[in-house]
Amino acid sequence: MKSLLIAGVMAVGLAAGSMPAAAETPAQGRTPTEEANAHVVTAFYDLAFNRHRPTEAARLYIGDRYIQHNAEVPNGAAAFYGFFEGHFRDHPQSRVTIHRVLADGDLVALHLHSQETPQDPGRAIVDIFRLENGKIVEHFDVVQDVPTTSVNGNTMF
Repeated sequence: MKSLLIAGVMAVGLAAGSMPAAAETPAQGRTPTEEANAHVVTAFYDLAFNRHRPTEAARLYIGDRYIQHNAEVPNGAAAFYGFFEGHFRDHPQSRVTIHRVLADGDLVALHLHSQETPQDPGRAIVDIFRLENGKIVEHFDVVQDVPTTSVNGNTMF
């Protein structure tokens, strides 16, 4: 299996609620399908998590079946947007910054910084999506709280 390809750092674009230029610039070596898949996932993420419109995002970007591997969210698009509509009511300032987009065949991975408020140290997240026919059909994630200190002096991003 070929290695994942990095599209670039998107630290500003999606946090501000607009598609970043890096998402529009093809990553060297990506196939047209990988490029299209990366666009679908970043557009989905911006609409759902920064513009707080998960129902619309699900209708546009999630396939007829949606397999969920996050233990807190049931399978299916309706479960996804039901969960996050409530989350955004409770956390109206929440935002996500996309730092990296990787694509390999039908998989797209995002390296993210998720915050409930601007003062929240947040969580470092890697979300992995599998797509079929241009639609998201499966989701995996790994979530870690951002520590207040680092013994190596590096950030999570």
